[in-house]
Amino acid sequence: MATFSEADRLLPTLDRHWYVDPAIFAAEQERIFARRWILAGRGSDVPAPGDYVTVEIAGESVIVMRTADGGLSAMLNICRHRGARILLEERGSCGRTIRCPYHAWSYSPDGELVGAPNLRDWVGDSRHELSLQRLSVRERYGCVWVNLDPGAASSEDDVEVQIAARLGAADRIDAWELDRLRTGRSIVYEIAANWKLIVENFMECYHCTTIHPELVAVIPEFRSGIASQAGGSGYGSAIGDKVDGFTVDGRAGLEPLPLVPEDDRRRYFGMTIVPGAFINLLGDHVIVHRLIPKAVDHTTLVCEWLFPPETLDSGADIEPTVELFDRVNQQDFDACERCQLGAASRAYAHENVLVPLEHHLLGFYDQVRAAVEA
Repeated sequence: MATFSEADRLLPTLDRHWYVDPAIFAAEQERIFARRWILAGRGSDVPAPGDYVTVEIAGESVIVMRTADGGLSAMLNICRHRGARILLEERGSCGRTIRCPYHAWSYSPDGELVGAPNLRDWVGDSRHELSLQRLSVRERYGCVWVNLDPGAASSEDDVEVQIAARLGAADRIDAWELDRLRTGRSIVYEIAANWKLIVENFMECYHCTTIHPELVAVIPEFRSGIASQAGGSGYGSAIGDKVDGFTVDGRAGLEPLPLVPEDDRRRYFGMTIVPGAFINLLGDHVIVHRLIPKAVDHTTLVCEWLFPPETLDSGADIEPTVELFDRVNQQDFDACERCQLGAASRAYAHENVLVPLEHHLLGFYDQVRAAVEA
């Protein structure tokens, strides 16, 4: 009788309840998204002191603001007086103070209470205790990372460890100069699917031949079903020999990023930063995805295409470059929504399985289980 090694077997996926149970979703928000470093946007979203964005992390509204010294602050968007939400707009500028519109309590850009009408003497002794609830924040790779957990590991021990595992060394990403790149296009997708289905889909390429004709035409090795993330630490998937660029029709792309090594300019490096970010490195641009789980069956995803300032200032046509991954996104999210519909079936009794090409997803499952079941 033939025997099969573990590598040859069909292995079970997560049970369907992980994708449809609101209680599990709530636990994931509390034990994963509220305790890990979450991509909250780009540093360029808040270019000047007093500029802010409001972002949702683990169901909480968070203010990210540029401070007078050029740094960043992150605070819960909740007034310390009566708990009113202070800022309702997604972005704007507060100048020197953040002012609650309910009773006019005001705070400095780093969250310190600086004014409360008719209570100057009393508040003077309590100013520090009544500051906005501050959160850990770091600006790295041109991105803003926020952590709601005051006892969390450093971003170096979370984000950079994941980058190092994917690229072979964390500083390898520095060649793409993400802090210098600018957003050439941003698209927001509303996806009727659980956030884990989107992560799983991004991490595997067994589906690529089926639903991504444009992508496999540009990166022919994806037809084999092996994702770049499954190729081992430091591996990048090659653009086809007869393809001129990472564009929707394979035409030549844009000027290469100057510090990217020659050997990497025709490769694609896709990486997942668990729990909610994807970074895609190409020779002439970078694509960043940011996931915002809204409900057990609804995820908002923000995708940004990043280019060197000189490329955007030159008026170069970025449309063929943007269109390729926009199509990939739409194809992927349609597939994820189909999986969500299947997970919602109470009558469906079969266990779903991973084929060997997808076995690397087990590491992601283990992280989710360990956090939720702890």
